[in-house]
Amino acid sequence: MDKNTLSRDGTRIAYETTGRGRPVILVSGAMSTGATLAPLAVPLSERFSVVVYDRRGRGESGETAPYAVEREVEDLAALIEAAGGEASLYGISSGGALVLQAVAGGLPVRRAAVYEVPYAMSEDGVKERAEYTERLTKALTEGRRGDAVELFLRLTGLGEGVIRGARQSPMWAGMESIAPSLAHDDAVMGDARVPRSRLASVTVPVLSLAGGASPAWLREAAQAVAQAVPEGTYRSLPGQSHMVEPEVLAPVLTEFFAA
Repeated sequence: MDKNTLSRDGTRIAYETTGRGRPVILVSGAMSTGATLAPLAVPLSERFSVVVYDRRGRGESGETAPYAVEREVEDLAALIEAAGGEASLYGISSGGALVLQAVAGGLPVRRAAVYEVPYAMSEDGVKERAEYTERLTKALTEGRRGDAVELFLRLTGLGEGVIRGARQSPMWAGMESIAPSLAHDDAVMGDARVPRSRLASVTVPVLSLAGGASPAWLREAAQAVAQAVPEGTYRSLPGQSHMVEPEVLAPVLTEFFAA
């Protein structure tokens, strides 16, 4: 990251910009940094001024306690101001939930797109998330970062063998280093339900995307987001999963943001 801006509470937010044109800010999900979205920024930068950033508490950005979702919305406000005062937003997974919080909060956003925000679509799903929150909070409070990462990986559906292998991989230390930010993403997701009443107040166009190869509940959640937003649109990307391919996603986002 080659630039920094200060959020309202004084936290340093690291970012970088590529390309020229209307500003588009990319928001990463859990266990990721701005670098995770760099492959998507490359094709988008052919048409737009693309901003990737490290969310607070990870990468090169700072952290200020106590955490609150409102502080992350203020981080986006600072980035939008640095980008010229108005921008479009794209967020993936829990980063999409943050984008929806920002547009519902009235930030100067032109258009917003989200990919597979993992809202729970059943009461069993809501209960599972509540149990995850309780166990995650306990693990982080006790300093058990590795256990916190394991909890998240299980929540995403990874098997025990895969998780054991991940613990032995060179990437594990980096995952443990940003484990405290899992609490941020958990907070952004609220009670895990689609925040329909809040989304009903959104006044900008929102494109809600899902992968055709993703689990049905993720596609249902994406549809629910689009239905809750007055100017919401749902679109499925054939053959894609939660790990969406940039070369498939970029043309769809380019069409939407250029409108």
